[in-house]
Amino acid sequence: MDMTHRDHGRSRGQSSRTGTDGGEQYFVARPASPDQRRTIQVELAGRTCQVEVSNGVFSSGRLDLGTSVLLKRVPQPPAEGDFLDLGCGWGPIALSMAMQSPKAKVYAVDTNLRALDLTARNAKTQSLDRVRTLTPEQVPDDLRFDLIWSNPPIRVGKAALHDLLMTYLPRLKPQGRAYLVVQRNLGADSLIPWLAEALGSGWTAEKYASAKGYRIIEVGRA
Repeated sequence: MDMTHRDHGRSRGQSSRTGTDGGEQYFVARPASPDQRRTIQVELAGRTCQVEVSNGVFSSGRLDLGTSVLLKRVPQPPAEGDFLDLGCGWGPIALSMAMQSPKAKVYAVDTNLRALDLTARNAKTQSLDRVRTLTPEQVPDDLRFDLIWSNPPIRVGKAALHDLLMTYLPRLKPQGRAYLVVQRNLGADSLIPWLAEALGSGWTAEKYASAKGYRIIEVGRA
């Protein structure tokens, strides 16, 4: 990939996600904190799952509220296709996609290598063999997506966030849709018109649902 794309990727893993885990920013490629693995129980796609988490990864002790809102409110995904979880962390969105659409190829993308390892291990534990973990640099330039679900890195700042979204949203296929969960008090309502303007004619960006202080934004081609 070109340098521009790699730069976008570095801003990527931060998700709402900016912040620290034990004083460490978890969006670095190789977290310096001890890799202390532990198992937690979560509900994903109507299934009780034992998943592995660790330090230095976003929401390392639980299923975060924004992701929970997204997973409960988005429409049923297509039966098959190429799906993207942008900023996968330990994998709740990617796992949910794969559980609901076993024939789909699910690409879980993050800059954090520990997060990618956790997602891969959790997918294997759940027998989800069509989940593929990638760094942003490993995403093929010609890959297009039928579906994107993301809890994006709002706190990284507008410039980095906008670069990230404009790297991946235009990769939707003609009938594809993206669903982004954004906290209302972190700029969800102002992000919607920005997306509509930045994507230009032929695209739509609108509020799909609201719950618990979060907005779900739907993006697609008109």
